[in-house]
Amino acid sequence: MRNLLDRELQQLNGEILRMGGLVEESVEQTIIALRELDANLAQSVIAKDDLIDSMESRIEKHCLNLFALQQPLAGDLRLIGASLKMLTDLERIADHASDIAELSLRLVGSPAGTVPADVFVMADKTRKMLRSSLDAFIHQDLEAARQVCDDDDEVDDLFNSLILDRVNAIKADPRKVEVSIDIMFIVKYLERMGDHATNIAEWVTYNVTGQHGHMQHPEQHPERDRLIGEPD
Repeated sequence: MRNLLDRELQQLNGEILRMGGLVEESVEQTIIALRELDANLAQSVIAKDDLIDSMESRIEKHCLNLFALQQPLAGDLRLIGASLKMLTDLERIADHASDIAELSLRLVGSPAGTVPADVFVMADKTRKMLRSSLDAFIHQDLEAARQVCDDDDEVDDLFNSLILDRVNAIKADPRKVEVSIDIMFIVKYLERMGDHATNIAEWVTYNVTGQHGHMQHPEQHPERDRLIGEPD
């Protein structure tokens, strides 16, 4: 029975890493699509979101079957429970990559330099946070997980700076309001992706130590969301 459970847990790890790889690929392609305003690549990211959603559903069922059928011990329960939570964060990162891809489509045809350079700095930091959180999961590396949490502060600082920059751009030239609002949404989704990557790192810490860290709640920022709202 123990050998069977160990094999099932190894399979679960592999499934999560495959999903994580697809999510990471979506994030990378989203950044390229935004940088190059590539409509075809943006559409590819949007289409891939359905595949990631189906993977999440399948892996979730695997986790629930392990709870129900394999009599996992305390350490196993932590791993399965953390895996379920990580699935949600990975799926939300993929959703936000798709959201950004849709906004990229609205910017196709805009002049070069429409998207501020710091957006790509923020996007690259968010992508690296996701990569590092997955590496922390693979190696159960507490130090790498802590570094992801520290990096989130830099992403938050860029978020605040870029939102202020767009507000000032709108004040200076009201003709830029539509494009500036699209960029604000992009920045908002990048910040949320950073929060979800931080959650993954926190679940690694929980799996290793049994202690919860401070979980981010990227869908609950009332002040920010009142400012930015939701895109049409």
